[in-house]
Amino acid sequence: MSIPLVRLDVDVPDIQPDFSAPFFAGFQLIASYILAGALIVVLIMLILAGAALAFRGLASDRVRTWAGENILWIFIAAAVLGAASGLFQWFVNFDFGF
Repeated sequence: MSIPLVRLDVDVPDIQPDFSAPFFAGFQLIASYILAGALIVVLIMLILAGAALAFRGLASDRVRTWAGENILWIFIAAAVLGAASGLFQWFVNFDFGF
């Protein structure tokens, strides 16, 4: 059994991906709408939970209990969505489609 010889003079051209397909722009637009909508919803939830905890007369006891139990999870969701949106913007440009 012989050992195969390796050629060292092979010229391999640089390979560049082509992102010019029309559906990539559609995927980016849909992803940016989903991220923006989720960020807005979570931001509103964070504001409402914070206001419910800060001002006693603003919300009922049930809303204040919900806010107290879930404000940490809402804050974590806002941080994760913010990080995902930042990475998305860094990689493919955040596009609201306006």
